Amino acid sequence: MASGSKMWSAMALASTLGATMAARKAMTTSWKVATGKEPPQNPADPDVSLGEAVAWAVVSGVAVGVARMLASRRAANYYRRSTGHLPANLQEASS
Repeated sequence: MASGSKMWSAMALASTLGATMAARKAMTTSWKVATGKEPPQNPADPDVSLGEAVAWAVVSGVAVGVARMLASRRAANYYRRSTGHLPANLQEASS
């Protein structure tokens, strides 16, 4: 079970990191297309308008969160197909 746990940890980490990077790249590109300018580097900077800072925080937060959730679900499905069961931490949650 310990090797399965290590395998799941590695799969979950790799999938969520990949999803996060892809979502951020997609959001940056989408922001540039929609607004014609770069997204704010630091939304907390007082020189960034409040509306722009809030919009970037909401849109990027949702995009990254959804991408990570979808990647975790896909990794869990792959793990289940490979091993015949869900990882231990997901078995407890679904019971």
